[in-house]
Parts: sequence; C-alpha cells; structure tokens
Amino acid sequence: MTPIARPRALVFDWDNTLVDSWECIQESYNLMFRHFAMPEWSMAETQANVAASMRDTFPAMFGDRWEEARDVFSAGFEAIHLAHLKPLPGAGEMLATLKQAGLALAVVSNKRGKFLRTEAEALGWTGLFDGLVGANDAEADKPDAAPVHMALASSGVVPGAEVWFVGDTPIDMHCAINAGCVPILLRALPPQPGEFDAHPPVRHLLDCGDLAGLVLELSVPISPI
Repeated sequence: MTPIARPRALVFDWDNTLVDSWECIQESYNLMFRHFAMPEWSMAETQANVAASMRDTFPAMFGDRWEEARDVFSAGFEAIHLAHLKPLPGAGEMLATLKQAGLALAVVSNKRGKFLRTEAEALGWTGLFDGLVGANDAEADKPDAAPVHMALASSGVVPGAEVWFVGDTPIDMHCAINAGCVPILLRALPPQPGEFDAHPPVRHLLDCGDLAGLVLELSVPISPI
C-alpha cells in the first residue's frame, strides 16, 4: 500500500461524495429526454453516463440544440434539487471535524456553480469551505486542474501532495492526478475491474467516518522513543 501523509487541505467532489444525488440527477435527465422525445435512462445508465459537465458532454449528445438541452435540464433540476437534497451519512460531521482539525476544505463539482452553492447554503455548510467551484466557474471543468486551483486560491494551500482530492468516480481521480493531488476514492462500492486503471486512487475509503478517522490518525504526532 502506498504510504500516505497528513493533508493540509481536502478538495471534495459534491454529488454522491457528500450528498446523495442520483435520484435527482436521473429525474432531471429524464425530464430533458422527454422534451426531446428521447429514450429515458435507467439508474444504471445514469450512473454510467453522468460525470463530466454539460459543456463537455451536451454538444456531442444534442448537437446544435445543446444549449436548449442545457436550459431544459437546468430548469427541471432547479425545480426539484432542493427537495431531493440529502447529505450522505456522516458527511456534515466529517466536514466539521476536519475543519476543526485545521484543514482547508473546498469543493470542485461538475454541477453548475449556482446550484452547488445554493445546496451548500441550504445545508448550512457554506462556511466550512474555502472555495465552492462548480461547472462554468473556471476556464475549464473537471478533470481539468483549473477548478482545483480556483477552489484553493483563498486557502493559501497550493494543489500538490499535501492536498487530497476526494471523490467517487474515475473523473475525480483523473482530476486529482491532473492537479498533482492525492486521489482518494470515497464510496461504499469497491472499484470495478478496469474502472480506475488509467487513474488509480491511492486509497479507497468506504464512508465519511473512515475518511475522518484516517485524517485524524495521521494527524497524531509520533512520540519520540
């Protein structure tokens, strides 16, 4: 197992890393597909196809009508996302613990920035983060490193080996490596065969309690013998 050091900062993905979003995402996509008379997605199809931002995926999906698709999706999502908003178990407690331990915290998401910040505010989490960066906020979206630099800009911590990037998908691990950060996979599902061959995580942790526990364990100084 690769040795791992105590981080100075953690950058989190948002959807399905800190909040449970799959039902809302599936419903929003299917509302959009109905508008275009396209086949709807099952949950498995949604989970397999949703990771990159709309500006990186919709032009290929909808061609010249991609901006219309973006607007239809956004309107549908805006109408329902707060009703679906639900933190993953232990997420709030983990964030508070890490903040109290003196670490800088930030979010980089491919959810549009205004929706990301509205959800953080609704959960009472805004003050826990040095930066909340969503799609279209930076010059490029995840997996580009630009949003990581933006998210950490006010923290005084530079992306690198002292920063953990925590997420649940290959695009998160890709972003971590692009930014020179430590890729941490946080989800109950174990890595699937071949899923992370290109951008492997340094650690796989099952839940928020495991993540907080690892950081605190690494934070304890070793007493001299």
